[in-house]
Amino acid sequence: MANERKQPFKTDSEIEIPPYLMPAEGCGPQEKPGEYPFTRGVYPTMYRSRLWTMRMYAGFGTAEESNARYRYLLSQGVTGLSVAFDLPTQIGYDSDHPIAEGEVGKVGVAIDSLADIETLFDGIELEKVSTSMTINATAATLLALYVAMAKKQGADLAKLSGTVQNDILKEYAARGTYIYPPGPSMRLITDMFAWCARELPSWNTISISGYHIREAGSTAVQEVAFTLSNAIAYTKSAIAAGLDVDTFASRLSFFFNIHNNFFEEVAKLRAARRMWAQIMRDRFGAKDPRSMMLRFHSQTAGSTLTAQQVESNIVRVAMQAAAAVLGGTQSLHTNGFDEALGLPTENAARLALRTQQVLGYETGIADSVDPLAGSYLVEHLTDEIERLAGEYIERIDAMGGSVKAIEAGFIQNEIAEAAYKAQLRVEKGEDVVVGVNKFQMEEPPFTDVLKVDDTLRVKQMARLEEVKRTRDAEKVRLALEDIRVAAAGDDNLMPKLIAAVEAYVTIGEISDTLRSIWGEYEEN
Repeated sequence: MANERKQPFKTDSEIEIPPYLMPAEGCGPQEKPGEYPFTRGVYPTMYRSRLWTMRMYAGFGTAEESNARYRYLLSQGVTGLSVAFDLPTQIGYDSDHPIAEGEVGKVGVAIDSLADIETLFDGIELEKVSTSMTINATAATLLALYVAMAKKQGADLAKLSGTVQNDILKEYAARGTYIYPPGPSMRLITDMFAWCARELPSWNTISISGYHIREAGSTAVQEVAFTLSNAIAYTKSAIAAGLDVDTFASRLSFFFNIHNNFFEEVAKLRAARRMWAQIMRDRFGAKDPRSMMLRFHSQTAGSTLTAQQVESNIVRVAMQAAAAVLGGTQSLHTNGFDEALGLPTENAARLALRTQQVLGYETGIADSVDPLAGSYLVEHLTDEIERLAGEYIERIDAMGGSVKAIEAGFIQNEIAEAAYKAQLRVEKGEDVVVGVNKFQMEEPPFTDVLKVDDTLRVKQMARLEEVKRTRDAEKVRLALEDIRVAAAGDDNLMPKLIAAVEAYVTIGEISDTLRSIWGEYEEN
């Protein structure tokens, strides 16, 4: 059409946006919310019954500092904790390991042993709070530590609620904090599925993450396709290990990124729900409707935040949060406006939380279930994302599934190509980023940035030395031997890990024991 701002208008996934649609082209789903295939939401009443869980992702420095931030956030109305761990913890090294130098406590809290977990959750009753832990390669060990802490509190394990991310496939494809090869990594995950089905019935055993795939540069379509393909791989692995699909599928959860293209993000979430319901019913023969429900956490997009004119990020975060709510999220984390420069300050974290609270309590967007249903544009985008993501899944299936596609570099290459195209559009000015390639201004440096003291590694190493000095060395030796035997055999590792951390065996010691049996993954 002549005299339009763009030729053509497209979403981030390059889906063309018609100037308008007529009813015959976008009539929408006929089922009610809470009914298969759950396009309109997994629960009939959604936020009319209870608002989404408002999480704040936090963790930095020592366990004491993070505990203080958690207590503050809980006092301000947070309804769920979301724990960030430092890089050494994520890849299975203690704070005293040479590779940890310069990284202890920088991007999350440093955890070496149960002593740190005791401090991290001091004064917080684990039965009464939902905790999400962003941890993957060492997820089983962190869950063991959490369980050990709950037992020390006298908690009923059946009442523990939360999520451990535990999504190793996206680490190989998009993020990089892996330790072991795919086979043993998948074994750890299925061991956790089986143990939690018996002992932690309210715990989400995995959060299959599209978030980091999107942060690495994928499109919305790729985020859905690659996330669901990974979910298919986990489900297949669990079934191959002898688990019945309806015993574990209801505890699978997902994690999606919420970007700036408002209507595409709403449609993405609706399409993902519909696709997963069909996959579970038709591919895996799930009978329990709960097995077919795609329940997800969402987080506003870190990669969209700018260091220029940082206050503009407040608007970005608010719009992204609104898209997540209109798309039917079960829990939500909103980024601090200063996170392009460092960890969020207390002020930025509070404002991010207030953003969710204003949306939930003041705007009315939580009063109706799936209020954008029937929007010709949203229904059209929902159908298109389902179609295009389905084509990707078919290609990955033809390769032998996600593991094979990752090993062949297919998923990584597709993400890289999408990221390259997106960057070109910004550089050419085809996509506007306010304050970056348009509407720039001279501004003084932003100085209110949270910094982590480099000397905290010394404190963390002193704590670790004290733990090793005072624990029972023979119990440690026996616990590590039990882990070694179980890793070489086929016994479920979770009871061994819990016994080990209760003896104050460290994350590094456990990870090194597993490395000695399984080796480490090296990217081709």
